[in-house]
Amino acid sequence: MTPAQDRLQFVALDVMTDSRDALVEMLKTWTTAARRLTAGQDSGPEDTGEAAGLPPSGLTLTVGFGPTLFTTPNGDDRFGLASRRPAPLTELPPFPGDRLDLAISGGDLCVQACANDPQVAVHAVRNLVRLGAGVVRVRWSQLGFGRTSSTSTAQATPRNLLGFKDGTANLKAENSSALDQFVWVGEDAAAWLDGGTYLVTRRIRMLVENWDQMPAPDQEAIIGRTKSAGAPLGQREEFDPTDFNAVRGGQPAIPRNSHVFLSHPNNAGTAILRRGYSFVDGTDGAGQLDAGLFFIAFQRDPERGFVQVQRNLSGDALNPFVQHTSSAVFACPPGVRDADDWWGRTLFEA
Repeated sequence: MTPAQDRLQFVALDVMTDSRDALVEMLKTWTTAARRLTAGQDSGPEDTGEAAGLPPSGLTLTVGFGPTLFTTPNGDDRFGLASRRPAPLTELPPFPGDRLDLAISGGDLCVQACANDPQVAVHAVRNLVRLGAGVVRVRWSQLGFGRTSSTSTAQATPRNLLGFKDGTANLKAENSSALDQFVWVGEDAAAWLDGGTYLVTRRIRMLVENWDQMPAPDQEAIIGRTKSAGAPLGQREEFDPTDFNAVRGGQPAIPRNSHVFLSHPNNAGTAILRRGYSFVDGTDGAGQLDAGLFFIAFQRDPERGFVQVQRNLSGDALNPFVQHTSSAVFACPPGVRDADDWWGRTLFEA
């Protein structure tokens, strides 16, 4: 719920050791380094040095544990954690239209580094990976720029690469009751995760060349908002009430297959805290931009959060213009409480 920064370095990692002690020691080392990094210091001895002289730039670091840390795909319980895997922590189900690349999906662990300077975020991830040498290795990573969500009422709503304001109705840090209802895990899942949350990532490629051929009124009908002001169709301003009963020209002002109609909490039946970023990763073999949205969402239960919303979007008019190419889910433990606490203590010492 920290106000979203402008830059992202996200990394998913595989655990290479079968030693529980080595994994715990790495998490303790990571926590010590994270305290220094978020304070604008180096990570400790042997720091790689590329962030020397740079301020903290609002750096935050978040870790998560994937389903495969608890039980491998072969059913092995490498670290004695299988009985502590919360029931909601399962791989996401397949969705219509998925084009997932397994090489950039999943992971035993993840680290999300957000900062207002990309070098600060990259430096943080690079040094955590360095400190985990021999214990973990990178499975996949994603750079992101230009936040596509507002997580605080003080932030203006940003635009995604489709040119529309994104995240107008996103949950905000100031709405603590909504966060308790939709984001923070309670004792209903697993005692060690009480106060934590679940993180879902999706790499969503946008077929921007095809989108750019659509006239603006058609784009607005697909999204359900005006392109300039970001207002719900039938309204004038971004934060005007979303009126799904409004009629324009004898038809619903907000089409029933628009993205806004299908994803709105009133119709999806749930809410998630989005924290996504845009990406441009060069071009494909056809000379088209490999660009889009690295979608990040936090929720109390993935099945009743992202999965429920995504199923509701099966008939989304936006679907012909997007491709989901990567998918992952992680359980994020509660934040460290004091100078002696460390990432994952509640899990490994439970």
